Amino acid sequence: MIIVAGHLVVDAATRADYLRDCGQVVTLARAAPGCLDFALGADLVDPDRVNVYERWASRADLDAFRGSGPSQEQAVALRAVEVDEVEVPDQSGHR
Repeated sequence: MIIVAGHLVVDAATRADYLRDCGQVVTLARAAPGCLDFALGADLVDPDRVNVYERWASRADLDAFRGSGPSQEQAVALRAVEVDEVEVPDQSGHR
């Protein structure tokens, strides 16, 4: 399993619009093969921050979904990205 977690930084004045525009991405991700969870949300304390949390069954599933990438409007809105990916071994200890 792959866990993707971190945050994005956008302008506070446009964060609501940014998140609204991400609604379709969340819907598509959750319907994608291998997606176990996918969430983007406004941070409760920092008005510039968008929290990211994803779980994928495999690297192949994540890579297949990521192939399209963010839209140009979404990419331009990002001031900073601090997101990490961690591979979690399955219960048998195999990756």
